[in-house]
This record gives sequence, structure tokens and C-alpha cells, in this order.
Amino acid sequence: MTGLGIGIGWRPEIADAVERLPGVEWVEAVAENLCAGHLPASLVRLRERGVTVVPHGVSLGLGGAGRPDPGRLARLAETATALGAPLVTEHVAFVRAGGPLTASPAMEAGHLLPVPRTREALDVLCENVRIAQEALPVPLALENVAALFSWPDDELTEGRFLTELVDRTGVRLLVDVANLHTNGVNRGDDPYEALAALPAGAIAYVHVAGGVQRDGVWHDTHAHPVPPAVLDLLAELASRAAPPGVLLERDDDFPPEDELAAELATIRGTVTAPGRAAGGGAAGGGAGRAVAGRAVTGRVVGTARGRAAGGGAAVSGPVAGGAALRDGVTAPPEGTAALPEGTAVVRDGARERLGLAQAALLSALVAGTPAPEGFDGARLRVQAGALVRKRAGVVAKVAPELPGLLGDGYRDAFAAYAGSRPMPGGYRQDALAFARYALDAGLPGDAAGRRRLYRWWAERSAPRPPGRAARLVHAARAALVR
Repeated sequence: MTGLGIGIGWRPEIADAVERLPGVEWVEAVAENLCAGHLPASLVRLRERGVTVVPHGVSLGLGGAGRPDPGRLARLAETATALGAPLVTEHVAFVRAGGPLTASPAMEAGHLLPVPRTREALDVLCENVRIAQEALPVPLALENVAALFSWPDDELTEGRFLTELVDRTGVRLLVDVANLHTNGVNRGDDPYEALAALPAGAIAYVHVAGGVQRDGVWHDTHAHPVPPAVLDLLAELASRAAPPGVLLERDDDFPPEDELAAELATIRGTVTAPGRAAGGGAAGGGAGRAVAGRAVTGRVVGTARGRAAGGGAAVSGPVAGGAALRDGVTAPPEGTAALPEGTAVVRDGARERLGLAQAALLSALVAGTPAPEGFDGARLRVQAGALVRKRAGVVAKVAPELPGLLGDGYRDAFAAYAGSRPMPGGYRQDALAFARYALDAGLPGDAAGRRRLYRWWAERSAPRPPGRAARLVHAARAALVR
């Protein structure tokens, strides 16, 4: 295997183990958990040893109706530069909805949700990708996500949707074979058909991860060993074209170091087994597959500077003589030459229509409103429950004092709080809002516990850390809590 090689997701909980694991050639770190000016010492040591570090974003929401947030893009760019990363990665997903575009409250999912596989949603995604490519100093690769449900108006298969995204933008792909397996179980998608449809030469690297099946639903937990079905998909991918890199994701219930080493060895053996494609040669696609007439080798066309596939300039301003569309994109008037092939043009009102659809869906998932027409209500309830459990888990990590104060009742109390309350912002705000809810509900059950919880909430809900006088006031007020 050439390129990145075999890697593992770097997480603070296993940072020491990652540094010791044999054969780790690169790591991937969640970009939002890093500060460009204060990188974790473990990542600095890995970089000094020559280990490549790739920042993996989870919050851009490029599949959402809105344009990418410039601040988020700037932070991702700074992180990539600080790490000396050869590329950055994100997801084909939306993570928020509502807001000014739909004249409705803004909502955060706290999760990567699937986008509708429609031509119109693809137009919006392509323009968002182009905007991101312009802002980033290195190539961008996008990951296919796991899903518990389908959109009722899908027009394209997953493989076709991703292939057209590559053809139109030149973006690279982070192929998660565990997510292909998940979608096969949950939505009936054929993972091998999706794999065969992908442009092999556009693959930046591959994810593998574990999950668990409960009540007929596959949950992509990243907390279980990689199952044989996922390794079979990895083997199929490797038989078509040697992937530049393969990475093991593990986010929870971390096993002993020797078990991680064994999983990495299994992954390496799966990719390098006799008969696998070597040197990027491909059966059924090939590493030299053309994208809009240009061969894809090494750095894929149209990445860092957002050039349209086929060599034409991306639309970044008015086209001469064009009529402005409401979304701020222009189209040539009748009788003039068409835009270069592959250029993303967002049709009039497309962002608003997509925004309304995504807001209605997200409201059903996080605010308890009815399921939009055409969706499987039972499956959306499963997704809503999964979102609540994920929120509870992250809040418990961000604010470990809360489960400590509430004990065994923490999960049930959080479910009651979150069932019809969207995230008020980030997870820290969620923790504060939940603490206020618990106090109003008379939790914990003992007065001493409620006093401790009140003081915890009061000292963190102010815009800045309390001084001595404020702490005395909080202590006095906490003494009044019964």
C-alpha cells in the first residue's frame, strides 16, 4: 500500500496507546476538538516522529441548506496548517437547520444526518463544497454517512450521488465501508453496488469501524470490534484499487491496547492479502478514472482552489449578462453559451426549499413535532432516541459533575429534558440548560444534592468565571435551596 497507510483515530482517551501501537503510519483527529495554537502534546510528538495527522471535521454541515460558515472554515484551515496536514475531511451531511433561511428557530442536531439524494440537494451541496474548497489550503475529502432512515423523495442511489458530486466538484472521497454496511442493514441499500459505483481514483482514504445490531437496526457505535461484514467490504474495495489509506475508528468503550493492535493487524491483512489490487490499479473503475475529462491522479482536480471539473472557472461572481437568481448565483441568459460542464448552479429557491424540508425533519427529531409526510415515523423515533442518548453521553463527558450528582437517574432525567427540547447551542450550553431543568424538576431528590447542583449551575451560567464576591452570593443562595 502506498500513500497514508494504516492509521487509527486519535482520541485523548487512548493517546498514550496510539503512540505505542506498532505499525501506525497516520492518525486522524476530530478538528473541532483541536486548537491550532495549543495542539495536544501527543499529536505534537507524533508529528515529530513523522506520523501524518489529518483533521476530520464534523460541524460544517456542507449538505445543509445554508452556505458554510466562514468562521468554521477559517478554524478548519488554521488547524490543517498547524498540523501540516496533506488534506482535511468532512461529511456529506447536514447538522443544523432552521434560522433566517426558513424564518424559524435555529436547531442543532448534534449528529451527522443524511441529505436528500435529489438533484436540487446535490446542486446546493456542490456549491457549498466549492465554497469550502476556496477557503481551505489543502484538498478536501468528504465522507458518506451512516443513516437510520431514508428521505422519501430520493432520486439517486448513494453511489450515483457521490459520483456526480466528484464529477462536478473534483472533491475527493473518504469512503466509510462501515457506513455502507449500516445503510445496507437500515435502508436496504446494496453496499456492494454503492462501492462499485464510486470513482476509485477519487478515494482519499477509507474508514472502518464497529457497531451493533439491536431490534433490526444497525447502530454505528464506533464502540465495538469491526465485524466481518465490514471487513468483507474493505476487501472488495481493495480488490478494485489499493486504497491510499485505511483508518480504524474507535470513539468509546476503548479496548486494551493489544486488542487495538490486533484489529489494526487484521485491517492490514485484509488490504494486503494476495490478489488484492496493487499500486492503485483498478478493476471496475481504476485509479486513473477521468473526472469530466481529466485524469484523477494524486491531488484531484478542483480541490483547494475550487476550479470546476473540466477546467472551467468556478462561478464566484456574476456571469456577464446573466440574470441573478435569488440564491445569489447567476445563470446565462437564453441564447448565450452554457456554463462549463460540472459547474454547480443553485436554482431559484433551492436553498429555501431544502431548508424547509430539513427544518421540518430536524424538528421532528429533536423537538417532538410530527414526522414530515413520507417518512417512516417509527424509524424517526429510533433516530430521535439515538440523538437523545448521544446528547446525554456527550454532556456527561463535558460536565461529569451532572451524572455524579444525579446518579442512576441521570439518563432518565436527561431523556425527559431532551425529548422535546432542541440543543440550545453547543454541548456546554446543553449541560447548563439541563441543570436548570433538573433544579426546576426538584432533582436531585435530596436537598444537599440540589444545593450542590444549584451552585454548580450558578457558577457556570454567568458570562465569566465568578469572583470571590459572586461565589459568596452563590453559596448563600444555594443554602436557601430546599
